[in-house]
Amino acid sequence: MNSSKSHGASVKATVKSLTVYSILFAVSAVHMLNDSMQVVVSALFPIFQSSLQLSYAQIGWIAFTLNMTSSVMQPIVGSWSDRRPMPWLLIIGMMCSMIGIAGLSFAPNFWIVICCVIGIGLGSAVFHPEGSRVVYLAAGNKRGLAQSIYQVGGNFGSSLAPLMTIFIFVPLGQRGAIWGTLLAATAIGILLYVVPWYSRQLAQHGNVPKKKAAQVSIDKPSIPSKVVYIGIGILLTIVFARSWYSAAIGNYYQFFAREAYNLTIQQAQIPLYLFMIFGVVGTFFGGMLADRIGRRTMMISSLVGSIPLALLLPHLPLAWIYPVIALLGLILQSGFSVSVVYAQEIMPGKVGTASGLVTGFAFGMGAVGSVVLGSVADVKSMEFVMIATSLLPLIGLLSFVLPKDRARD
Repeated sequence: MNSSKSHGASVKATVKSLTVYSILFAVSAVHMLNDSMQVVVSALFPIFQSSLQLSYAQIGWIAFTLNMTSSVMQPIVGSWSDRRPMPWLLIIGMMCSMIGIAGLSFAPNFWIVICCVIGIGLGSAVFHPEGSRVVYLAAGNKRGLAQSIYQVGGNFGSSLAPLMTIFIFVPLGQRGAIWGTLLAATAIGILLYVVPWYSRQLAQHGNVPKKKAAQVSIDKPSIPSKVVYIGIGILLTIVFARSWYSAAIGNYYQFFAREAYNLTIQQAQIPLYLFMIFGVVGTFFGGMLADRIGRRTMMISSLVGSIPLALLLPHLPLAWIYPVIALLGLILQSGFSVSVVYAQEIMPGKVGTASGLVTGFAFGMGAVGSVVLGSVADVKSMEFVMIATSLLPLIGLLSFVLPKDRARD
């Protein structure tokens, strides 16, 4: 009898440790396509500024609407799906994004653009919490690496914005956005492979009670509520600072580069692309290192290491911009996926809530930052905005007082 129990425990441990790379890469690819559709909006900013005569504040409101729609809904969707996971909602969300992208290519004015980005934001809000749950189920005992594979897809999709501006929207204008519907169609095709696997995993974990909310079976070690509240509070403060700084670079650095260095629209995309593509590399290796050295240690290294580079960036000559902004993206983004895993581990049993809270709060703060920074740039200058936001990474010093993360598997 004891031998049978021991064998069962061994099998359970083996299943738990299994990492399903085919699913991880598939959902990472969908993440890339989802975030590529989102950055169609930011890639169109210089086109909108010219064709629709938008101010910096209006550009900020577009970014606000996109990010706030997805951020407000993410924790709601995450909390709901913790009780009742909905695999097929992934495909419905992607269809929402497809409709938004199609409308964006023909939007004649600011308000229609706003309506279209709401659709894109809702699609993203549905995808991220459910996508994180798929990653959790496929991760085995390599949660840091798994989350990084997932996040690399999203970051790579985001990094395509400058290339879209250079190769699609400058030559084709706003109508070029219609090509984004192909991204949604491809994502739906991949999800037709992921969703059945996801459904089987939920059934395998015994998550099919007919009248009770479904929940993924996750070990729930006792963690004092005070530790959870302190950890999440500090984490969200750090996410706030990082999100505002990322909003400044992602949405407005191209305008600063054009003003400060007399660059063309295409030339101004190069430093932005370096920041984003090296952020992809940082995300991947950050997750790998976190599995070895711990989530908290990795976040401290990322946040503190980015401080001197951020402070220097607005004051450098053009030749130094390229290596410094690339290194900044590498270091700053190495801690983002790790922060999601950290939140999941100090909130055991609430994968969707933790993921939606961190990523949703990040999007939300980025949204607020976009509006505030755009309005300040209209009143002051884009140079003032870049210098002021370079101080934000200093808030990352709070990472030293984060509670210790759980022992690595």
